[in-house]
Amino acid sequence: MAKKIAIPTNGEFLDPHFGRAAGFTVFEIEGNEARKVEELSSIGLQHQHEGLANMFKRNGVEVLVCGGIGGGMINGLNAVGLEVVSGASGKVAEVANLYAKGQIVSTGSVCEHAHEHEHGHHHHH
Repeated sequence: MAKKIAIPTNGEFLDPHFGRAAGFTVFEIEGNEARKVEELSSIGLQHQHEGLANMFKRNGVEVLVCGGIGGGMINGLNAVGLEVVSGASGKVAEVANLYAKGQIVSTGSVCEHAHEHEHGHHHHH
């Protein structure tokens, strides 16, 4: 079954600051293939945990692949069942493909230093 991921986008690159991104690109991951599905605009929702979380849920997004993200935002997204994978960078399409191949593991890069919320979902090698 396909899984939907969303990546904060600035042009064709991943926007390194999740909360300021004006848009997100949604990809469907099937096997190790990433297919671009749609662009979601988050204009007016920047830094609003609930608004962003609801937008992702409405669109069937399960995982957010991002660069830096604040601890409050991670908690808000985790609270509604969204998985957050941080520490990614580069072109959006390449990030999606790396994620599909299982080559992106969260570095836990958080903008505010709130590391007490480790849930142990990630495999560190």
